[in-house]
Amino acid sequence: MPHPPIHSHEHKHEDSEHACGHDHHVTVNHDNKKRVMWAMILTLGFMLVEVIGGLISGSLALLADAGHMFSDGLALMLSWLAFKFSEKAADQTRSFGWHRFQILAAFVNGLSLLLIATWIIIEAVKRFFSPIEVMATPMLVIACMGLVINLIVFKILSGGDQENLNMKSAIIHVIGDLLGSVAAILAATLIMAFGWHKADPILSILVAVLIIRSGWSVVKKSTHILLEGTPNNINDTQIKQQLMQAIPSITDVHHIHVWSLTNDIKIMTLHVQVDEIQQETDVLKNIKSVIKDQFHIQHTTIQVEHLPCPDDGCHI
Repeated sequence: MPHPPIHSHEHKHEDSEHACGHDHHVTVNHDNKKRVMWAMILTLGFMLVEVIGGLISGSLALLADAGHMFSDGLALMLSWLAFKFSEKAADQTRSFGWHRFQILAAFVNGLSLLLIATWIIIEAVKRFFSPIEVMATPMLVIACMGLVINLIVFKILSGGDQENLNMKSAIIHVIGDLLGSVAAILAATLIMAFGWHKADPILSILVAVLIIRSGWSVVKKSTHILLEGTPNNINDTQIKQQLMQAIPSITDVHHIHVWSLTNDIKIMTLHVQVDEIQQETDVLKNIKSVIKDQFHIQHTTIQVEHLPCPDDGCHI
């Protein structure tokens, strides 16, 4: 006589797992948060210097870099807030806590990169039709100072977690600032040596193109996570094959869903069908062990079945 589905047993298992301390809270990397805070202070502080220098010298390259640094300062502030919010524990209304705020911050940062780059290109094109004489000496001095500041900020951030998408977007912002400082230095040098004032808008456009490329990468990846796309290098067929090979009593694996809460936290839900009665706890432990070892996913919700899946008509 066929045995009924053991959904109720599965729910009991999940409840006991939560009782022993399993939850959705993941410790925030406090080193990342501290690094972002110092980078934010330095970036916003020197941004004021570049604005003054750009207005005095008439340099678009300096003003463009100042605008980029202002955007970066706000982006770093948003990143810092993302780490701060992620420290908040899960509650009744947000069962996963605030970790997804990191991805929202990365998405906004990426969009701001694209907008800043577009503004730089528009202003540079205007300079071709209405050239402005640039004071090269103050431009060169401030650009060199900016390069030093940006190198310090880059050093601070690069010592953090390179795989964190929020941290990665902040580093890309700073790389854009570094390129902006180098472009301003080169433009000032060309103006001083050859009086070639078009070097200012030309190099500004070059930096903008590089910023667009980096910004698009962050927007694309964060959008994929926000849309709950499947993480790279994971697919349903692979999961099914690994589980059925590792656990002979499993006859089918279906309704597999894998997505990311953040770039670091992956979540999976799935149904498994077994061919005999056995201790559900043992089956679940084996399944969770395989998923953790093979796919590095620690948070899973698993439904064990003995009969055909009652949700077979559902395609979601």
